Amino acid sequence: MGTVAPNLMEVSAGRDARSPPAKVLDAGALFVLKSQGSWLHCGYHLTTSIVAPVILTLPFALALLGWVGGLICLALAALVTFYSYNLLSLVLEHQEKLGHRQLRFRDMARDILGPGWGKYFVGPLQFWICYGAVIACTLLGGQSLKFIYLLSYPDGTMKLHQFIIIFGTVPLVLAQMPSFHSLRHINLVSLILCLAFSTCATAGSIYIGHSDNAPRREYTVKGSAKDRSFGIFNAISIIATTYASGIIPEIQATLAPPVKGKMFKALCVCYSVIVTTYFSVAISGYWAFGNQAMGTVLSNFMGDGKPLLPTWFLLMTNVFTLLQVSAVTVVYLQPTNEVFEKKFADPKKDQFSVRNVVPRLILRSLSVIVATTFAAMLPFFGDIMALFGAFGCIPLDFILPMIFYNVTFKPSKRSLIFWVNTSIAGVSFLLVGVGAVASVRQIVLDAKTYRLFANM
Repeated sequence: MGTVAPNLMEVSAGRDARSPPAKVLDAGALFVLKSQGSWLHCGYHLTTSIVAPVILTLPFALALLGWVGGLICLALAALVTFYSYNLLSLVLEHQEKLGHRQLRFRDMARDILGPGWGKYFVGPLQFWICYGAVIACTLLGGQSLKFIYLLSYPDGTMKLHQFIIIFGTVPLVLAQMPSFHSLRHINLVSLILCLAFSTCATAGSIYIGHSDNAPRREYTVKGSAKDRSFGIFNAISIIATTYASGIIPEIQATLAPPVKGKMFKALCVCYSVIVTTYFSVAISGYWAFGNQAMGTVLSNFMGDGKPLLPTWFLLMTNVFTLLQVSAVTVVYLQPTNEVFEKKFADPKKDQFSVRNVVPRLILRSLSVIVATTFAAMLPFFGDIMALFGAFGCIPLDFILPMIFYNVTFKPSKRSLIFWVNTSIAGVSFLLVGVGAVASVRQIVLDAKTYRLFANM
């Protein structure tokens, strides 16, 4: 096979004369984080990484907080994450001007905070959060398949782990897409699908709320004072996780340079979808079911084992959910793919040479198989992900962007932006501790249902 010359790190034309020379890209950056996309493509990637079927848990979060607290937390999380992701983008743009185009979260941590932060904290944390998301999405895909099966065959005997394995074949194929950029058309479809299933969830809630089968609605927060207190922190963790991405630098890396201003446009695309879907699902679901809202609003659509909506409507909603979660799974495989390419691919050879295709095929397939196996073994993985979310999503999306900005731009300690960033980071740090305690408590409460390959 012929060889190709390694690409040089792209930098803006107006680079500082004192900046270091451009670096040769490693195989992970060159092949997976291929910088060829437009701001619109970036918007598709962002939307898929954030807007996922986990938003169907928002009515349950509102049930733990009530109308006022729930809507305030929902709006604050949107504002803070939009602000946070813009800060990350500004830091990345600034580093590009200096000749340090950072393509990964761990690159940012290494260059801004020091090599130890990237290698021992941010890198491993992001890897396990993203791979955990792959396992969780695989589990959710299997649950959607089982739901569709039981709607069609109420007395069916197939088990959850069988559906998880069936679903796992989809990311097994899609994982072979060579680069993040190559997912742009899939993620456009994903954007449309998330609008579709959230519209179905909203319409279903409104229909049930106005029907003769409408449940009795109460909007008081249930439980003892202790349960309500822990419920508040659980709800905040749920809302924070629904807005989390954890791969903003990797998504920005898919932009063709120069990147200035493009990420803001992409975030506007993403957050227009977020505002449309999050608030419609949360408000309609909580309005329809009150404090009886379950972990996912689709569970409320079944009533006491009897569908409250036409079977075709439930099937359609779950098919939309199933297809969209497939795209989310593949997006969160990208950090794993990038690590594999960096370690085992040869950047001096063509991306589609035998030397690079064979290890890519083997390692990506093994990655999906292992995630599918964990999902089948641990159908209670959602509880574990809540703990991971407290330790991972909040630091990556709410704390580190504030620190990166303050360290990079060094705003005056008397300035508003310094204190806004410091306050957000401080409050988020407290939420890490409290959220972790609440998550561990929930794991203990649910421990009686924990068994390998449980048919939940």
